[in-house]
Amino acid sequence: MSQLHDCRDAFSAALLELAQGDARVVALTNDSLSSSKLTSFSRLFPERLINLGIAEQNTVGIASGLANGGKIPFVCGASCFLTGRALEQIKVDLAYSRANVKVCGMSSGLAYGALGATHHSIEDMAWTRAIANMVVIVPADSIETAQAVYAAAAYEGPVFLRLSRMPVPDVHGRDYQFEIGRATWLRSGTDVTIVANGTMVSRALTAAHLLAQEGISAGVLNMATVRPIDQAAIVTAAERGPIITVEEHTIYGGLGSAVAEVVVTTRPTRMRLLGIPGVFAPTGSTQWLLEYFGLTAQNICEVARDLLRGDGHHG
Repeated sequence: MSQLHDCRDAFSAALLELAQGDARVVALTNDSLSSSKLTSFSRLFPERLINLGIAEQNTVGIASGLANGGKIPFVCGASCFLTGRALEQIKVDLAYSRANVKVCGMSSGLAYGALGATHHSIEDMAWTRAIANMVVIVPADSIETAQAVYAAAAYEGPVFLRLSRMPVPDVHGRDYQFEIGRATWLRSGTDVTIVANGTMVSRALTAAHLLAQEGISAGVLNMATVRPIDQAAIVTAAERGPIITVEEHTIYGGLGSAVAEVVVTTRPTRMRLLGIPGVFAPTGSTQWLLEYFGLTAQNICEVARDLLRGDGHHG
């Protein structure tokens, strides 16, 4: 897990490949051509790239119309603005209408760290997963990102694809097969399970490795699809012991909440939710913000130790 990759590069490469094989694939953006990595797409398919400027609500509405006309639109823009400004259109024009549109929220989480609270996208998972008919996917690495793009295109209906600009190592092998609604065990464990998605998966794996050196067996479950969620995988984790969820998102309504909803109604167990604790994040570099909120391998280890002490574990 050494080389780092920008998942937006994997996204743009996959979208290009899709467009080359399917004339229905079109891209829409909100004055974010370069940050959405659509420069090559616009050069190769200028007639299939629509830049609507800073008008997210219009963009989603137009994408819905294109879908009604038989196209497969990928709407790409900064996640904070795309989900925040156009939430009504995502709800009504896409989800309620079951429009075949893929909403691609770029630079999610704390990726725009230095630009402050207006640009932090720490509520997008909660907003989108609360809407009926929406599929919500948060890929962990470049391999999963590319496959999620293909899966989203093949799925008939609205999808929210949450992507970061923070480079991460690949955690999956080249033989990995992403499937909507299926979580992936990246490491088995018998003492505690760390459930994560997106940029936090590699950190969860690092934490599990560090815990193993202390004699603590930690499983790592990549919950890339938040809706529909893999209930069976969560039940399996709960049967093994306590669960820690880790997300680059508020702990209200996101991954931790989604996992807790399953746990409390199927197999109650002790849990800790790591993320942004219901506050506006301050201004600072992404790395500093992640450390500020304890979204580090070291803090995951500390929370695991504390959780297991309360569970009677004396490893």
